[in-house]
Amino acid sequence: MNISVSGRTVTIVGNIKSIGDYQTLKDTLERVVANEKSIMINIKDSISITSSVIGYLTKLVQKDNIDIEIRVGDENLYELLDEINLVQLFKVRRSS
Repeated sequence: MNISVSGRTVTIVGNIKSIGDYQTLKDTLERVVANEKSIMINIKDSISITSSVIGYLTKLVQKDNIDIEIRVGDENLYELLDEINLVQLFKVRRSS
């Protein structure tokens, strides 16, 4: 997994699959939300997302009042987020 940041946009390339990926993503998002109350997460091609990442993103939205919009490039990930009722909470959209 590789992460890049441009302003309020965090772009993730590769699968989000390990505890190390979670920690890297969490550290990156903590730096971004220190300055931004609205962020865009662009998940280019991951086919899944770990429960720890879902939990952290939920905390950002519900406890820290961070506005998150997620764009996903993989249809399977979109369907997963839809099945667990997170499309609305995270404002998930398919990448174009």
